[in-house]
Amino acid sequence: MANLNFSSNSQSSLKPGVYIIGAGPGDPELLTIKAYKILRQADVILYANSLVPKQMLQDVRPDAELIPTGNKTLEEIVPLMIERVKANLVVVRLHSGDLSLYSAINEQIQALAAAEIPFELIPGISAFQVAAAKLSTELTIPELVQTIILTRVSGAASAVPETEELASLAAHQASLCLYLAARHVEIAQQKLLQHYPSDTSVAICYRLGWEDEQMWVVPLEKMVIVSQANNLIRTTLYLISPALQKAGTSRSRLYHPQHSHLFRPR
Repeated sequence: MANLNFSSNSQSSLKPGVYIIGAGPGDPELLTIKAYKILRQADVILYANSLVPKQMLQDVRPDAELIPTGNKTLEEIVPLMIERVKANLVVVRLHSGDLSLYSAINEQIQALAAAEIPFELIPGISAFQVAAAKLSTELTIPELVQTIILTRVSGAASAVPETEELASLAAHQASLCLYLAARHVEIAQQKLLQHYPSDTSVAICYRLGWEDEQMWVVPLEKMVIVSQANNLIRTTLYLISPALQKAGTSRSRLYHPQHSHLFRPR
């Protein structure tokens, strides 16, 4: 994998290549500083317009070529990136959320590598992190829950392996972040109820970071009712966790006066 990085020798300070950027859920202020700097200098920006708000592009160069890709296939997108890089241009591929989660970048990486096109990945904020922050919640509370599971429901675009079936993951009763499940919410609730108590709190998070963002915290048994009442069929994250309803009485040992470590010896 080629590391493009910033170059002080270049007038634009960026080397030609593809910069694959995680835009976060939608709030432009949640872009990383590195992502923001690259966006401001890019010659070409291919962005997933169905998932990335136009406000994310408010500070790009006025002469930058903006290419929405919501209606394009990979076979159309990749040749465009390759062509522009071969023309000695700086290309940004802007994805929603974080690149490590459901971003469909693996096949793009393979195609760019096969064409010997340099690229770099710039991570973003994931929706589950924004949800926890807005809920003023830590998802790993000592002696209550120490595991976070990020998963999804099988759909037409991508199947979930049998070994990661939702009910089996729910058996851990961890903080479970469920992506891409709004269209399958009835099945999801049924599987979750096999292991989580019916009064377990669920945060239903719609279009986090967008201007029309909405959030509801409801008992698990009402997850379907609330989703359907608000016609949620996409761009929705479900966060199921005992941390949402119980703060816990124990505290972390990290800053406890009786706990010593390398930088705070007894």
